[in-house]
Amino acid sequence: MKIEKFPLGILGANCYLLINEETKDTVVVDPGGHSKKFTAYIEEEKLNLVAILLTHGHFDHIMGIDSILENWNIPVYVEEEDLPIMTDPELNLSSSYTNGYSFDGAKPLKDGQKLELAGETIEVIHTPGHTMGGCCYYLPVEHAVFSGDTLFQRSVGRTDFPNSSQDAIVRSVRERLFALPDDTIVYPGHMGETKIEYEKLHNPYVQEG
Repeated sequence: MKIEKFPLGILGANCYLLINEETKDTVVVDPGGHSKKFTAYIEEEKLNLVAILLTHGHFDHIMGIDSILENWNIPVYVEEEDLPIMTDPELNLSSSYTNGYSFDGAKPLKDGQKLELAGETIEVIHTPGHTMGGCCYYLPVEHAVFSGDTLFQRSVGRTDFPNSSQDAIVRSVRERLFALPDDTIVYPGHMGETKIEYEKLHNPYVQEG
């Protein structure tokens, strides 16, 4: 599995392509916008997009959905508790930054659900806090987790939004993400990659005591 990162949208949120190098089947994680570079890469590599996975429903992670669906008839997945955010420009914050955006075609996911996509098993980990339906996608074979806005390098997602909770995000990181193997690479929604072991030692927001 090859992983490519593209900062997209007005906030430059990280969009990832999870590419099966043999079949070219590709999963898109958090398309917050679109760009010529992003589109050109898909075309030049002759990628076959098979699904869109959303870590949560905020605008900066979803506003590129429509441009993808114009060319690929593929499912869009989000954790079930974030379905209401997807269709409400106030709750997904798009009305604060744009003229407003909504998407009502997402399929719901549940905690612990496993998806077989692009030759990989992808496990859904519900991690509420930044949003009620925030989730992470864990690829055990790749030792990788896509954490959205739950866990960043030495930080966590903001919790001053509607339906956010600081207590919940701390629990999500400590109880769910820190339960993953130490060598798991964390691919966050903003900024650069990190590892579970590093965050256990150095993340000031989730230290015990």
